[in-house]
Amino acid sequence: MSSSLPEPEGRRRGLFRTKTVEESIRDTEEPEHALRKSLSALDLTVFGVGVIIGTGIFVLTGKIAKESAGPSVALAFVVAGAVCALAALCYAEFASTVPVAGSAYTFSYASLGEFPAWIIGWDLVLELALACAVVSVGWSGYIRSLLDTAGFHLPQSLSGTHEGQVGFDLLACLLVLVLTVILVAGMKLSSRVTAVVVGVKVTVVLLVIIVGAFFINGANYDPFVPEAVPSEGGGGWQAPLVQLMFGFTPASFGVMGIFAAAAVVFFAFIGFDIVATAAEEARNPQRDVPRGILGSLLICTVLYVAVSIVVTGMRKYSRLSTDAPLADAFKDVGHPFWAGLISFGAAVGLTSVCMILLLGQSRVFFAMSRDGLLPRVFSTVHPRFGTPYRSTIALGVVVAVVAGFTSIDVLAELVNIGTLFAFVVVALGVIILRRTRPDLPRSFRTPLVPLVPVLSVLASLWLMINLTAETWMRFAAWMVLGLVFYFVYGRSHSRMGRRER
Repeated sequence: MSSSLPEPEGRRRGLFRTKTVEESIRDTEEPEHALRKSLSALDLTVFGVGVIIGTGIFVLTGKIAKESAGPSVALAFVVAGAVCALAALCYAEFASTVPVAGSAYTFSYASLGEFPAWIIGWDLVLELALACAVVSVGWSGYIRSLLDTAGFHLPQSLSGTHEGQVGFDLLACLLVLVLTVILVAGMKLSSRVTAVVVGVKVTVVLLVIIVGAFFINGANYDPFVPEAVPSEGGGGWQAPLVQLMFGFTPASFGVMGIFAAAAVVFFAFIGFDIVATAAEEARNPQRDVPRGILGSLLICTVLYVAVSIVVTGMRKYSRLSTDAPLADAFKDVGHPFWAGLISFGAAVGLTSVCMILLLGQSRVFFAMSRDGLLPRVFSTVHPRFGTPYRSTIALGVVVAVVAGFTSIDVLAELVNIGTLFAFVVVALGVIILRRTRPDLPRSFRTPLVPLVPVLSVLASLWLMINLTAETWMRFAAWMVLGLVFYFVYGRSHSRMGRRER
C-alpha cells in the first residue's frame, strides 16, 4: 500500500527525514494500532477546560498577586493567554491538517523531520508526566485538608514530602492509578467522567465570581499596578536566565512585574494543547479540533481574569494567601461555607487535570511507539476498549510512583519550559509545512502566516528566558538523556528509517 502513495518532491533523509501527512494518517488505519473515534467538539472543549482550570485558578492567583503583580495579576493572565492564543492558532492548523495522536511530536515529524520530532516528543513526555505528578500532589493536599476538617488525619509517612520531611504521598499515588484504569477503559468513559468533574468545578468558579462580587472593596484595587520594586529572587542559578544574559534585573510589581508574572501564571494555561493529542479520536477532527482548542482557551482566559479581579477586590493583594487564596478570601470576609465549597471544588477540579494530562502523555508515547522510536509493544491497542492500554498502564505506574515521592516546589517550572519549547516548534512547523506542502488541504488556516507564528515564537522565547537558569540546566539534562536514547535505540528502530534503508 505504501507504494501507491507518491513521495513528495525534495523529501529529506537521514536525521531530518519527514513522515508525510499521508503516511501518518495511513498508520492510524492499521487495525492493531487504530484508536476508536468517539469524541465530538463538545467533548474536546470539555477536555480543554478540564485540564486548564486547575492549579492556576485555585492557587496561582493569590501567589502571583501577592508576590509579583498586585491587582494587575488580571493583566498577567491576559498576557499569558495572548501567548497561548498565538500558539493555539498554530496548533489548530496542524491538528486539523494532521489529525493523528501525538500533538507537537506528530506535527514536527511532518514538517521538521524525525530528529526534531524525537526531541519534542521526549520533551512532551517529561512535561506531561511531571505536570500530572505535580497536580496529583496538589490534589492530595486539598483532600488531606478536607480530611483534617472531618477529624481524620493521615500519618506523616503517608502524606508526602513537606518542609524537609520525606514521606510517601499515598493519596496522590492512588489517584493516578485509579485514573489510569479509567483511561484504559475507554475514551468515551473518560470524557463522561471529565464532563461531570468539569461541570462541578466550573460551577464553583462561577460561584466565586458571582458571590465574591458582592464583597469587593474598591479600595483594594488602589494601586491597580503597584510601584515596581527589584525582584527578591536568588542569584546565580536561581536567577532568571534573562538576568544572567543581559544583566537585566526583573522587577516585582510595576509594568515589568506584569510580564514577569505572566511567565509564572503561564502554568495556569497548560493543557489546551492536550486537545490536539486527542485529534485521532475525534469523529470530525478537521472541524472539531480547532473548535475545541480555541473554545477551551477563550473560556478559561475569561474565567481566570474574572476570578483574579474578584479575589484582589475582596482582599488586599498584600494579604492574600499563597496556598488557598480563593478559599481564604471568603474566610476573611466571614463566609467559611463558601471557603469549604471552594476547597471541595478545587479537589474535584484537579482530578480532571490529572486524568487529561495522563491521557495526553499516553497518546504521545503511543505515537512515538507506533513510529518505532520507542518499543513497538507500547503501540498495541486494546481489542475491546480501543485504547493504547500498554502505554497507558506503563506510564500510569511510573507517574504514580513519581507522584508518591514528588515535592511540587521543584518541578512546576520544568513543565513551563517544556510547554513553551513545544510552542516554538509547532509555530516553526506551520511556516515550514506551508512552504513544503502548500497542496495540503487545510480546513483551518492560521491567519497572517508567517507573522502570527513568528510572534508566537518570540513570545514563547521571552517567557522561557524569564525562567531560572537552574530550570534550563535540568531541561538540558533531560534533553541529553533523550539524545542518548535516540541514537542508541530510536534511530535504528524507526519505521521511516527502515523504509529509507
